[in-house]
Amino acid sequence: MPVADVAVLEDPRVAAVALEPTRTRLLAELTAAPASAAALAAATGLPRQRLGHHLAAVERRRHGGLTERVLGASAAAYVVSPAAMGAAGVHPARVRDRLSAAYAIAVAARVVREVGALLRGATAARRSLPTLTVDTDIRFRSAAERAAFADDMAAAVRTLAARYHDDTAPGGRWYRLVALSHPRPRTEEESP
Repeated sequence: MPVADVAVLEDPRVAAVALEPTRTRLLAELTAAPASAAALAAATGLPRQRLGHHLAAVERRRHGGLTERVLGASAAAYVVSPAAMGAAGVHPARVRDRLSAAYAIAVAARVVREVGALLRGATAARRSLPTLTVDTDIRFRSAAERAAFADDMAAAVRTLAARYHDDTAPGGRWYRLVALSHPRPRTEEESP
């Protein structure tokens, strides 16, 4: 069974089920590898009888006269979309301070919501979804250099956007470009 790299959970009921602690433990086991109910019970310490309503068979294997249901996750990893929160979900338009951590989270949440919906549509249509992601770490010598970098990056993005943007292109498609920066959490090697 082909497994998606990431499943974006948008339906509040599906998110609630996936976030239930027992289901989360089972998904963690099944994202590593498909397993039988007996193997899952042994790995999680849960009674086999409690597992049945949490799982769906992905294949059946015969062992002598017995048929074993093999269970698997539908994706290698999961993320809950802010769309699952309905009107209470965060949205950039509701955050005033564009330099705040709240705004960065709101923009990142919008990316999850929008790309998740586009990915579901592309998957249903059996098409790929063209995206571009740039992700890097940078260590600034000072706050002044960080500010200068932000100015330079903004100018570079404006220049590139002006060069490639065409409001009237027949068959053209709009893309959203997001660039954000935040302090990187310390790694174990960097911890005091």
